Amino acid sequence: MKSPREILKMNRDEVAAAVKDFPVAILPLGATEQHGHHLPLGVDIFLSEGISKKLSERTGALMLPTMPFGYSWVWRDIPGTISLQQHHVENVIKDVAHSVSRYGVKLLVLVNGHDSNNASMKYATRELMDELDMQIIYLFYPNLEEIRNEYCDSSTWHDMIHACEFETSLMLALKPEMVEMNKAVCEYPDRPGLYGKSTISLGNLSQSGVFGDSTLATKEKGEKMLDRFLSEMESLIMEAYSDRAIKY
Repeated sequence: MKSPREILKMNRDEVAAAVKDFPVAILPLGATEQHGHHLPLGVDIFLSEGISKKLSERTGALMLPTMPFGYSWVWRDIPGTISLQQHHVENVIKDVAHSVSRYGVKLLVLVNGHDSNNASMKYATRELMDELDMQIIYLFYPNLEEIRNEYCDSSTWHDMIHACEFETSLMLALKPEMVEMNKAVCEYPDRPGLYGKSTISLGNLSQSGVFGDSTLATKEKGEKMLDRFLSEMESLIMEAYSDRAIKY
C-alpha cells in the first residue's frame, strides 16, 4: 500500500511527478455543523478526509485539501455552524477543478461526507463537463443503504444519516478519541407534515441533534463499513480512470 499523496505535504516537483504518474486527484468535501453532544462539529470533514486519505494510499491519487464548509442552513442557529450558500459550494468545486486541470489532472474524484453537498456536486460536475477535458465523479457512501442495513442494528430517521449509529460507528473507526459515547443518545423526532415542504428545518425538530440511535455504535461496525465503502470507491475510481484512459 502506498503512502497518501497529500499535496499540502508535497512540494511542486513532487506534485508534478505524481500527476504525471497517475493524473487523478481526490477532493474531500465536508461541513462544519452540529452532530449531537457526543460528536464534534467536524464529523463530515473527518470522515471525508479519512476516507480520502485511505483512497489515496490505495490508488496513488493526489489528495487535495479538505473543503471544511458546506450547505448547513438547517443548523444555522446552533453554535459552531458555518454554512455556505449552495451556489458557493458549487463554485468552489468548479474553481478547484479548473485549478488542477491546468497541471494535468484528468480525473477529479469528489468524496463527500455531507449529504447537503450532493446537489452542488452534481450541478458543478455537469457544468464542468462542458468546460473542461476532465472526467469527474462524485461519491457519497456508494451502496449506502445496503451496507448500512447489513452492519447497523437501528433504523434510520426517514432515510437520513446524522449523528446516528452509522456516523458514530465510522467516527469510532477513524477518530475514536473525538467520540464521547457516554453522551450518545437515541432520538427519533416527530416529523411534521410540513417538513420538506416549508422552512421547518432539522434544527427545529431534535432536542439532542441526533437522528437515530447513536448508542448502538461500535468501532467494529465502523471498520467493517469503512472497508466496504473503500472497496466500492476504489473500484469506481479505477473504472472511471480506465474509461478516461481510453480517451487519452
